[in-house]
Amino acid sequence: MQRRQSSKHSKRPLQVHHSNQTDLSAWRKGGTVDTEKSAQNRQSLSDQKNDNEQDSLEQALSYFEKIQDRVSLKKSEVLQKHLSTMESIALKRGLPPEGFDVLLDVALSGKLADTVNTRLLKSLIPASAIPESSIVSSVSWFCVSKCSSNIQLLFLRWLITMFDFIDHKEQVHALYGIFFSFLNDEKLCPYICHVLYLLTRKENVKPFRVRRLLDLQSKMTYFKNADGPWKAAINAVRQRNQANSTVPQPLLLGTAQPHSRKRKWNTQLIVPASSANAQNLVVGGKMSRADSCSANESFPVEQLRTFPQLLQNIHRLEFPSQMGSVLTNPLLLHYMNCSKDESVYLRLYYWMGQTLQEECTWCVVDNNQYEEEFRGFLETVYKAECFLQEGFPSCEEFLYRSLPLWDGVSCRSQILQLVSWIPLSTFSEMKSQLCDPLAQLFFTSSLYFKCSVLESLKELLQNWLNWHVVQLDSESDSQFSSLNTTLSGLVNGVAELINFVGRISTAALHLEKSHTFLLYFILDFYETVCDIYLKYKLPLLIMPPAGVFYPALLSMDSVNLNQLCYIMYRYRTNLIAAKENEMSKKKIQQFKFSSQTYQEYNQYIIAMVGCLWTSSAFQKDNHPEGIRLDDELLKKTGVREYKNSFNIVYHPALMCYAVDFLQQAWPDDTTFNFNLIKGKKWNWYLRYLYGQGLEGLKLFIESSINRVSKASQSKAEDEDEKV
Repeated sequence: MQRRQSSKHSKRPLQVHHSNQTDLSAWRKGGTVDTEKSAQNRQSLSDQKNDNEQDSLEQALSYFEKIQDRVSLKKSEVLQKHLSTMESIALKRGLPPEGFDVLLDVALSGKLADTVNTRLLKSLIPASAIPESSIVSSVSWFCVSKCSSNIQLLFLRWLITMFDFIDHKEQVHALYGIFFSFLNDEKLCPYICHVLYLLTRKENVKPFRVRRLLDLQSKMTYFKNADGPWKAAINAVRQRNQANSTVPQPLLLGTAQPHSRKRKWNTQLIVPASSANAQNLVVGGKMSRADSCSANESFPVEQLRTFPQLLQNIHRLEFPSQMGSVLTNPLLLHYMNCSKDESVYLRLYYWMGQTLQEECTWCVVDNNQYEEEFRGFLETVYKAECFLQEGFPSCEEFLYRSLPLWDGVSCRSQILQLVSWIPLSTFSEMKSQLCDPLAQLFFTSSLYFKCSVLESLKELLQNWLNWHVVQLDSESDSQFSSLNTTLSGLVNGVAELINFVGRISTAALHLEKSHTFLLYFILDFYETVCDIYLKYKLPLLIMPPAGVFYPALLSMDSVNLNQLCYIMYRYRTNLIAAKENEMSKKKIQQFKFSSQTYQEYNQYIIAMVGCLWTSSAFQKDNHPEGIRLDDELLKKTGVREYKNSFNIVYHPALMCYAVDFLQQAWPDDTTFNFNLIKGKKWNWYLRYLYGQGLEGLKLFIESSINRVSKASQSKAEDEDEKV
């Protein structure tokens, strides 16, 4: 090992004093020189300390390399000294690659007591990479069983934890059969299975091995956590090395040089460096003909660059041990989209489930400092789900498990994004594991959080409906019976979700005093609901509850009123289409809308027309939760034109338009006489409103009002002309 040159003899800058300097300038100059001296002294002391540590490390490695006979820890002060040196340096800045050969050989050769071997294995923290040759050598010692079974087990745990830090893995993969032979050892079996999981390639899959592993499947479901004594040490070493040096530390192995990361799982988002032979490498972006035509050889994913390459080698792809790298590689995500190989999905789901469980910042103590990186990881998972257009089961399990503990603040946008990709399931499962925790946070959190939850649930509904459309297009006539079963479950699940949103929306509007911003997100959700039948081909229509409809109808904001008008227009279009399909017996209707849906729609239409057009809402609204009031009670309010209070002229959301219209039509009139807007002027005012971007209001009036009042309008216009 090369020793670093000490800087203690470096030349110091000379102080030059000019006779014409003032005392103040001389003081400043002297202060600057003193600062430079102090910095140089600190650097000199630091370099000297590093040199001393380097000397101690070399001496310790030399000592362990020369050990031949068994040495007692209690009786040997030299052993105690070098063992302590090794531990302190390893935990402080990690061990260099050349140290692993020596220490692994000593720990697994049985020359020392288990107490010493355990401490040695726990101190094997890499400062950069771990040489493949040291792993091969240690496995040979592992096989001859010179060490105890406890040391063998600890070595396997270390190997699993450090697998991603091994510089090359070709020779390690060649040891697959050796590890497989240890499956009979009941104590080692769980960790041997984990090692095999990391090593398995297509060529390793043989019928006799599959049968053996299937026998074990009933005994083992999950791998045991193997990284206990080393995980925290790796993070500490990496942070300390990065803090002490501006040069990126070589702890991350990959074809790219990523930004420094604190968590080991983030390294798995990079496709690992290739350890294949030189003749398999891609030169100039092209593969040789011999390589591309070799059907017997697997194709390493780190060489995958283009979509044509993916198509050419799709049956020969060999996925990396770092399954997390799939999430950031569009070509591998394309492969997952069309692959029927369940092992690929199982490997990814297992890795993702373990990572989410271990790194969750509000489920694991002392993980708060890593929230920023965990947020980035969740964002990566969400982008992969968007690419695949489906959620990961491991994410669903994570959400169900962690939401009851979530504070609604940590990684808020990422968690709600993942909620939008939860697969369709029975609502009874979702209610206890998803809806109940969300509802508790929803009612006790800010207005912004409520809006974020509503947006997430809208996207969840849209994803379910889009999935249904895709499934509907792919189903053949021969599968019609299975489609009906799926359709029934989808209808029930979607209906329960819509009703859940209706309940929390009603309560939220009450809590937030019908806030305009909140109402916008609620109505945005119902813009999807009102078009389910025609747009998504699902035989379902659910009207918004009265606690949503009436606050929107009486809203002070024209945007909300315009949204409601558009929603009711689309409800009408969908209900008419459904009625026509029921009447035309061309197709057997498996699902029919209940008469209650039509009745509720009619009640809402009467209320809207009464408010906006006929000025009779208080008299004719027949909804149980409507705004019908006795005339005597209305007179006591002292409002002169109470009947007209919510028509298109006097409505609080539209009054500003009426004022602007009066100013344009009668610029000299400063009395703002709204009674002038009648007859022909009423129609002019309508056209004015349509020109202000109120498209929803236009569609509603033209579809639900004009057709029944056209004759009365013509009569009113004639009377106005006579006057």
